Amino acid sequence: MKKYKIIFCITTSLIFLFEGVVPALTSQSEMSIQGITHLGYPVYFVTLLTLFKVLGAFALILPQVSKCIKEWAYAGFGFDFIFAFISIWIVDGFSGILLIPIIAMITLVLSYRSYHELNS
Repeated sequence: MKKYKIIFCITTSLIFLFEGVVPALTSQSEMSIQGITHLGYPVYFVTLLTLFKVLGAFALILPQVSKCIKEWAYAGFGFDFIFAFISIWIVDGFSGILLIPIIAMITLVLSYRSYHELNS
């Protein structure tokens, strides 16, 4: 049980930092906006994506949030990482940058699995 708690704390903290804190601080930067528009998405998508990432990150990290909302947050991040992979692949082809959504998805799956192990 201690192993799952450690895995959950580390992976969920990483998701919170990279999907909640970093987007909240950098979403309106020129580099962030260029990254989204380079993939073919409109500029307003940056604001929407940031809002939902921050809300999802808080849903995962706060223990008071219901299990149903946590499941939706995990699903949302899963969709985000899958679509990020597809968008990058279609626009830029196979490159090293594709490792980012893959690593993020692995981290998410580890967090999800350990969350369910702790709550079973």
